[in-house]
Amino acid sequence: MKRYLSHPFWQGVIVVVASWVAFEYVIGYVLPVIGVASAPVPSSVIVEYMLIVLVGVLLYMSADEERWQRFREPIQATMVQPDRRTVRGILMVAFPVLIGWLAYERVKPSYAAPATLRAVHPAPPNQITFRGETIELTGLENPLHEEGSLEEHLAVGKRVYVRNCVPCHGDLLDGQGHYAQAFNPVPADFTSSGNLPQLTESYVFWRIAKGGPGLPREGTPWDSAMPAWELILEQDEIWAVILYLYEQSGYTPRTWEEEGEGGHE
Repeated sequence: MKRYLSHPFWQGVIVVVASWVAFEYVIGYVLPVIGVASAPVPSSVIVEYMLIVLVGVLLYMSADEERWQRFREPIQATMVQPDRRTVRGILMVAFPVLIGWLAYERVKPSYAAPATLRAVHPAPPNQITFRGETIELTGLENPLHEEGSLEEHLAVGKRVYVRNCVPCHGDLLDGQGHYAQAFNPVPADFTSSGNLPQLTESYVFWRIAKGGPGLPREGTPWDSAMPAWELILEQDEIWAVILYLYEQSGYTPRTWEEEGEGGHE
């Protein structure tokens, strides 16, 4: 065993195998389970890491002529020596079978359920905090309906939308802003009947205030690039832009009476 461990070829094999175990299991699965990483490492990234390790091993072995010669000895012996004919035959069968199996594993359809179910409109919490102030969302209505002038509120909402929302959600509120195609999924289309008409104004307030970072698990926070606007906008500015969204889209917000009948989808 000591003779093998001191040989450059087997040292390189051990490094490659240990790296694969570390990338595939420790980084890929153990760290997400214990909460150190947010999600499993994609297989394409693991392949890139392994290629880097393999290139590093070859560079190290070839940096010294004597070490490189010893590294190549087992390979050359297996390829040319008569007494290794059986080993060569096994390798000639094993390598094509292995490559075929790997190719099949990559292209075969998967019927496994997704790790988490994503809800387009995840259920909101009963209450949130906005800059330290607790806000009860259940039964909450837009306070600007009862305050001031609707025209003034719409003017504020328009200013807020143009300054902050147009680059992603677009001039036409259709989710086709200048930066929209840089995100996956793309920003919400407020002209779609599947968005604003399905939501109460308090729900929209929560989504704008907390953004992607405030989504629950079923909303998969990494699937929304929207920032938490509570760090930038005042409460009245968020309520005003909500009024503007409904006014411009032509939709009526869902009421709490309707919410009690069916709940969010």
